[in-house]
Amino acid sequence: MIQRAKVTVSGVVQGVGFRPFVYQIAQKSGLGGYVANTTAGVDIEIEGEPEQIETFFRDMDTHKPPLARVTRLEKQYLPPLAYQGFIIRKSQTNAVRSVLISPDVCVCEDCLREMNDPHDRRYRYPFINCTNCGPRYTIIDDIPYDRDKTSMAVFAMCEDCQREYDNPTDRRYHAQPVACWKCGPNVRLQSPSGKELTGFEAILAAADLLKAGKIVAIKGLGGFHLAVDATHGEAVARLRARKCRDEKPLALMSPGIDEVSRYAHVSDRESRTLQSAERPIVLLHKRESHPISTHVAPRTRLFGVMLPYTPLHHLLLQQGFLALVLTSGNISDEPIVIDNDEAFRRLSGVADCFLIHNRGISVRNDDSVVRFVDQKIRMVRRARGYAPLPVFLTPTLRPTLACGSLLANTICLARENRAFLSQHIGDLENLEIYQAFTGTVEHMKRILEIDPEVIAHDLHPDYLSTRYAMGQKGIRTIGVQHHHAHIVSCMAECNVSGPVIGLAMDGTGYGTDGTIWGGEILVTDFHGFERVGHFGTVPLPGGDAAVREPWRMAVSYLHRTFGPRLFDLSIPFANNLDRTRAGLVVDMIEKGINTPQTSSCGRLFDGIAALVGLRNRVSYRAQAAIELEMEIGDGDGDYPAPLREEDERNIIPQTPIVRGVVSDIITGADRRTISRRFHNTLIRVFAQACVQVRNRRGLNRVVLSGGVFQNAFLLNKLEKALRKMDFEVFTHSLVPPHDGGIALGQAVVANAVLDREG
Repeated sequence: MIQRAKVTVSGVVQGVGFRPFVYQIAQKSGLGGYVANTTAGVDIEIEGEPEQIETFFRDMDTHKPPLARVTRLEKQYLPPLAYQGFIIRKSQTNAVRSVLISPDVCVCEDCLREMNDPHDRRYRYPFINCTNCGPRYTIIDDIPYDRDKTSMAVFAMCEDCQREYDNPTDRRYHAQPVACWKCGPNVRLQSPSGKELTGFEAILAAADLLKAGKIVAIKGLGGFHLAVDATHGEAVARLRARKCRDEKPLALMSPGIDEVSRYAHVSDRESRTLQSAERPIVLLHKRESHPISTHVAPRTRLFGVMLPYTPLHHLLLQQGFLALVLTSGNISDEPIVIDNDEAFRRLSGVADCFLIHNRGISVRNDDSVVRFVDQKIRMVRRARGYAPLPVFLTPTLRPTLACGSLLANTICLARENRAFLSQHIGDLENLEIYQAFTGTVEHMKRILEIDPEVIAHDLHPDYLSTRYAMGQKGIRTIGVQHHHAHIVSCMAECNVSGPVIGLAMDGTGYGTDGTIWGGEILVTDFHGFERVGHFGTVPLPGGDAAVREPWRMAVSYLHRTFGPRLFDLSIPFANNLDRTRAGLVVDMIEKGINTPQTSSCGRLFDGIAALVGLRNRVSYRAQAAIELEMEIGDGDGDYPAPLREEDERNIIPQTPIVRGVVSDIITGADRRTISRRFHNTLIRVFAQACVQVRNRRGLNRVVLSGGVFQNAFLLNKLEKALRKMDFEVFTHSLVPPHDGGIALGQAVVANAVLDREG
């Protein structure tokens, strides 16, 4: 009995070799019919005996291509049509587009073998790829994902490449970036001498320049990198000076795990993640002794490390390097450069030479960063390798745009059960980053074909993301409180509905009472929240200046604790203060001039870091808090911080903590002891606060979100403490806990508001 089955497949099924895979298993099963890309996914019709169809579905489930991700498969049995053979039809355009775009992934082992084979026609070709690897998101302009809708459209394939591209049994069938030395993009080096080299000679010359201590700007998948030899201290220092990046750690790239193991400790999980198709930067613990320059990652126990993910990287790293510094190609606080002419204009004062190519980049996409905490992967920056894959949700959403926050901005476009979080965009504090933000919105709207019916934004009226939202005419806008969005972002990725106890701990968020929040205990669901606890408020002297200069927060906490006697304390911090400047800060606090009130947990970290002599000024965001975490030593002690109740809220007082820290400094305790006791105090107080909320509200689920929970020690120990108290604890993994994940929460909350309105 002949049957015909119509199959609709959704997910990452375009540009990943799915059609030739279907073609081959249909041929193997002896079935007739067709397979075709559509703007909704892939359509398949198969016709044959029931046993043949059963074999086809079994093979499709167990042997699909490595990059394919099937999220939905719908079957419908129809009357037979007597198909003669099985074919691949031309792509179809449907009314509704719902294709999932594959992220950019690393070059596969098959392509690497060919690239290193002197007898292969793509020997040493720096843009070798197939359907199982290479660029996707950064070259696509529209869907369906066909070559004429990518930045490869300008390269006409030679006969050999065309033959592979057209052959359903070939690994390069409809691999849109397919190319070779004859017909594809090429690499070019512009050296200090002005001489131009192309091809593999350009790569060899670039390697020689790196070994000589030169800074090389290298065009990659989603933008430019600035590279130096990581063992060349003078070169790394020069890169820092030219890039205006004084102390923030720089990323490393090594040829393989063996080389990484010479300077960092690598667990099995970290090793697998380093070698995964996503190829993120993984934060690893440094070895005590290593040959990497001390300028790479000062005052931290961690290195950020990745392995080569493009053929060009492999060819360069094969020239005898232990590790290269490979940091984003920009001046600090500017967007990563993606265009050749732009690179010459913006990076000419930084790079000594340029290793460029002529394949266009359609959208910026920086390197992703992850860290393992309690053997679970945690997203620090979500970009290349992960974006634009969606987070799958339990609630069904209207077409929605969420504009994210000011810092570490990402945007989210959502529809139905899918929330597409963009790649990391950056801090929206200048025109160039804002233009990258608006460009990302338009690009994602186009390739996902989502026309928003509602725009969600932060409550802060001066954020550029908020101003963008409010400037869109004829569309509903909904403001979402910052910390509510934090907690809901974690709830959404964990598929948890409320109510829950939410601990939202970060640096800054606009509160509904006009103060600056950042140390919040919330009872939360998608529709709303209740603020049931928080840190006590203290003055933020100078506003943003206090974020850049943690000594101001230390003065604020000392003044709250000791009053004018702070200058008489026999501690190095007080003794070394510039009395004139500190006196002005105290005067501002006492008169309430430019001193907004804040409950921020992040600012408490800053103040303690300054008190113990770690950091009076910062050169990058959260530097003081990061360095305080790096100082954690051994021990079980903590500081008193009894919760008090005000207006049915739990208030976490900072003054007993500050008094305890000062007492330890006076009696000679070292930084490691003080840092450990400070962290232990927060863990105990947060756990106690959750117990009190549980006792009052009967809630047993706790959600942890906000940038403070990037602190691995705090996250790990608090989660274990809460579980020991029989709480169910939910934390981030798919999206960052900091503001880079907040757009997801905004999208979900905005839809809950509309649902409540009916």
